Amino acid sequence: MLLEHEGSSPSVHPSAYVAPTATLCGDVQVGPGCRVLFGAVLTAEGGPVKLGEDSIVMENAVLRGTRRNPLHVGRQVLVGPTSYLSGCHVEDEVFLATGSRVFNGAWIGTRSEVRINGIVHLRTVLPADSMVPIGWVAVGDPVRILPASDHDGIWAAQKDLDFPGYVFGLDRPADGESLMPGISQRFGRALGRHSNDRQI
Repeated sequence: MLLEHEGSSPSVHPSAYVAPTATLCGDVQVGPGCRVLFGAVLTAEGGPVKLGEDSIVMENAVLRGTRRNPLHVGRQVLVGPTSYLSGCHVEDEVFLATGSRVFNGAWIGTRSEVRINGIVHLRTVLPADSMVPIGWVAVGDPVRILPASDHDGIWAAQKDLDFPGYVFGLDRPADGESLMPGISQRFGRALGRHSNDRQI
């Protein structure tokens, strides 16, 4: 399904293949030789999504460009099934295995690997030829690559990256308060812009 969003429509190179159950919404550019498989969603939420030449997006992956951080995928990248990428920059020849997660403002260097269920946290810079092991978390700049069980180490690096401020423009709440009312209002308002999308 191809959808026009806020006046922008997807662009698919004639040599690319997009499965009939994939969804491309807004300013999405699919480059030469790319493959976007069944159930994948590529959506430009205020910022473009660009797939470089010969890249592959597997089943049920979600790629989201944001106003602050467009999503760029370089050449010959494989985005595995059920992976989630939001507002990040992925250089050439990167392997993002099944279930990988890459968050806003992250940068993944050429020939890097994020293995099954690996996470690259927001604003994290993963240098070229890096590897995030199965289920581990890369966080920060300079990056630290930690097992998911090391919550204290991850939080020590993650806290200053300011997820609520960077992604949602919200201050971290005081003890006993919740971010969710503010996130629900702001994110809901932004996502409500899809009510005017048009299938093309």
